[in-house]
Amino acid sequence: MNATSASPAEGTAPRRILVWDAPVRVFHWLMVACFAGAWLTADSESFRLLHVTLGYTMAGLVAFRLVWGVVGTRHARFASFVRGPAAVLAYLKSMLVGRPEHHVGHNPAGALAIVALLGLTAAVAATGWAQFEGLGGEWLEDAHEIAANLMLFVVGIHLAGVIVGSLAHRENLVAAMVTGSKHGAGGDGIARAWRALATVMLVAVLGFWWWQWQSAPAGGLMDGAAATEQRDGHGRGRGGRSGRGHDDDD
Repeated sequence: MNATSASPAEGTAPRRILVWDAPVRVFHWLMVACFAGAWLTADSESFRLLHVTLGYTMAGLVAFRLVWGVVGTRHARFASFVRGPAAVLAYLKSMLVGRPEHHVGHNPAGALAIVALLGLTAAVAATGWAQFEGLGGEWLEDAHEIAANLMLFVVGIHLAGVIVGSLAHRENLVAAMVTGSKHGAGGDGIARAWRALATVMLVAVLGFWWWQWQSAPAGGLMDGAAATEQRDGHGRGRGGRSGRGHDDDD
């Protein structure tokens, strides 16, 4: 049974129900903040370590989401919203004819964007890490940039879908990802918000940022040149490999 696509039961008046647990909401907004910050600092050598820190954070968030997508609350589980091409096409068709299917959780088209964003985040983080460690050449830098641009493109599609979905269903989907509640039948809601887990999650991210700040060179997260020099020094200490710096371009 697809609980995510369940509509209010016949004869049951829709009401506000809890759909998105706190960990899903914290994950979502941390991803928004980290991606925006990473994108804005992508071309700045001065903010290189901040850029890398945000990328590592996104990788950790994706790892959490993959686990929570298996063991989390009903609407957070991949099994409840990931569907095949037929379901995606059927949903898009219902939107085009003006009779949009009602989904309590993620709709099939939104689910497709979510899966794509998770995969692209992993690709961006992996290529970024390898590039920072000096493990590849110019091709790796190109791969990192292509993955990031694809991610930006999917984010744009996702935002457009949220706007269209909000208008079609007459429900603010952005607000729903803040409060966790949407309109639906009582039986479609979740019982717990898991706020304690979300708090642990947020503390872990803030703790990681603090650790990065404390272990950074004298300039902190904003000193990209010092971070590169420190990284290259560690690389030589592990067996003579230096990072991909300006001195070894030729």
